[in-house]
Amino acid sequence: MELKDILGKCDHTLLTQTATWNEIRSLCDDGMRYGCASVCIPASYVKQAAAYVDGKLPVCTVIGFPNGYDTAAAKRFMAAGAVEDGAGEVDMVVNLGWVKDRRWDSVLSEIRGVKDACGGKLLKVIVECCFLTEAEKIKLCEIVTASGADFIKTSTGFGGGGATREDVALFAAHVGPEVRIKAAGGITTLQDAEDFIRLGASRLGTSRVVKAVKAMESDSKK
Repeated sequence: MELKDILGKCDHTLLTQTATWNEIRSLCDDGMRYGCASVCIPASYVKQAAAYVDGKLPVCTVIGFPNGYDTAAAKRFMAAGAVEDGAGEVDMVVNLGWVKDRRWDSVLSEIRGVKDACGGKLLKVIVECCFLTEAEKIKLCEIVTASGADFIKTSTGFGGGGATREDVALFAAHVGPEVRIKAAGGITTLQDAEDFIRLGASRLGTSRVVKAVKAMESDSKK
């Protein structure tokens, strides 16, 4: 697989609590240089980052992150604000308590509300696989498909477990044809990235793929 094809599927990500503008700006520089799909950053930096990249790179942000238990109204408000600030993509965390309570109608309604608040921008739905049973994962594939969201996403990277090959394969077998898959969390090598893409992921949430490419470039100059 061509390196540019892998990089073109990467949401180059920095979501640590202590992220500074200098770090976000550097992330944007790398995202533009390497042709990434987007940069995924905290909502508080979206407006600044969108002005900085000036249309050269989509800006993605997260809402209800990382726990998912904000109210549905709060998530809609956050999504609308992010889009107004310049986000082209929004990654939302589902309410995992509702999933465990089997409040499927509430989960579906919340996702649809956030999708509407995104005003036509891409919505990715984070289901946090490390907390779910296989039956819950399959049910969420059904719900995300029905919701009109654009992607189902494996993980926040903050829940104690990241993307697995088994989960991506499970999603590929159960989501509707219009729903794409984002694998996120624990993608550390180019081989990881290639494996997830071959299994059906069309986006990868990671910072380490770009770092791996930069390390390869550095080694080649020695």
